Amino acid sequence: MGTISFLLPSSLGPEATRALERACLAGGPDNMPWPTQARVDNGHLTLRRSVDESGYLVVPWQIADAGLLVGASATLMERSLPYDLTLELARGKVNQIRCQAWDWQAGGLQVASELANHVHEACAAFGAAIAKTPRAAATTQAQTALALAYRAADELVDAYESQMFDVRHQRQARFETLLGCRLGSRVPEGAAGAALTEACNAVSLPLSWSEVEPEEAGACRWEAHDALVDWACGQNWSVTAGPLLDFSSARLPGWLWLYERDLGNLASFMTGYVQAVVRRYRGKIRRWQLTAATNCASVLSLGEDELMWLTVHLIEAARKVDPALELVVGIAQPWGEYMAAEDRIHSPFLFADTLIRAGLNLAALDIELVMGIAPRGSGCRDLLETSRLVDLYALLGVPLRITLGYPSSKGPDPDADPDYRIDAGYWRRPISADVQADWAEAFANLAACKSSVQGVYWTHFSDAEPHQFPHCGLVDEHGAVKPALRRLQALREKHLH
Repeated sequence: MGTISFLLPSSLGPEATRALERACLAGGPDNMPWPTQARVDNGHLTLRRSVDESGYLVVPWQIADAGLLVGASATLMERSLPYDLTLELARGKVNQIRCQAWDWQAGGLQVASELANHVHEACAAFGAAIAKTPRAAATTQAQTALALAYRAADELVDAYESQMFDVRHQRQARFETLLGCRLGSRVPEGAAGAALTEACNAVSLPLSWSEVEPEEAGACRWEAHDALVDWACGQNWSVTAGPLLDFSSARLPGWLWLYERDLGNLASFMTGYVQAVVRRYRGKIRRWQLTAATNCASVLSLGEDELMWLTVHLIEAARKVDPALELVVGIAQPWGEYMAAEDRIHSPFLFADTLIRAGLNLAALDIELVMGIAPRGSGCRDLLETSRLVDLYALLGVPLRITLGYPSSKGPDPDADPDYRIDAGYWRRPISADVQADWAEAFANLAACKSSVQGVYWTHFSDAEPHQFPHCGLVDEHGAVKPALRRLQALREKHLH
């Protein structure tokens, strides 16, 4: 068993210490985690895995002005001597910004002298930390280098984003990129409905199976969904349905667990539901997201090969109803956090690649970037790490849809999925409605500037009706519009149809 250990700073707060339990080692061709055992003891973080090869550390870490973010070291070899954790994280981030700046400059990015100086300052601060090793002062200097590197990374992304928008606007005054939101089962009304209409040019209607068919062999409850479909189609929006099957316990009907481990019956029920929905709305809706989270699901005692087979089977079933449908498959936890806890053959990237290579002719992949939520979401990352991830999935050659989500509060949320909690770091400042607005603006703009991204969607509209991710809506539990929705409206007004 391969073991790598790290020295920790002497003063760590309780939140930062608890976050270390999510540390893992990663590597391989798609830089995904290996199953890792993490232990914090006597000022050391010790990571064990079953493979004996070089990799790199992935760990949530508190960085001044950047937040409690998942960062990574450079490649590390196994050795008996512990590494200095802060120093290695600084080395990893400095290396990342230097390499990314060079790559983007080679592609035509213009780097202002101020940004170049900030990159140099981060490099110099890291060099000073190296010079002070192994003294305690090295840790302080490494933290300074980390903060400077994350600042430079944000500035680098800002420069990239600005120039990408400029280049694309030379070809199009307004982009065809979709900006939308997943709705619930109610028609948005009042000020919230008006704000949605102003902000979005698209919507997604989940048509959740647990709501449509809550009882086995019972009559499907179409009325609310019929009204929602008719209303959405009348708004001159691009309308997508789905995800029809979200592989989470709260989004699948409770009676389905009577057939746990019975793949034949499960497949029959699922394909029956998909075909029933598609037939009902085929004249109104052309694009369907069939699944979400089949790459990482742990429901109904289904293995990953069975989940892969089900995904393919559902696509084939939908095409039997209408071969011309535009079909989308969702990928959750695209950084592969779930792989650190269990041995999987397919990383999320390889799961998507396998589906595409199967010749299923997907219209798009939906990449779910919901940060700060555990266990389904992802640990918080910065903009540069997110840009690199989107570019990785763009290599698959299929248009991307990015589904975004970030909480506005840490309080109780009785209408959210009870399995999910707000416990995966934070971006820049502690979680609040204002920070959610800043996050929405920053990450939606990053996604929209990329030509590989076909659409940007928010994970759900309102916290005032049953929803999946706690406090991630654009409308609060009292029906008041959150600042994040206005930021999305500004993105549309500046860049989109």
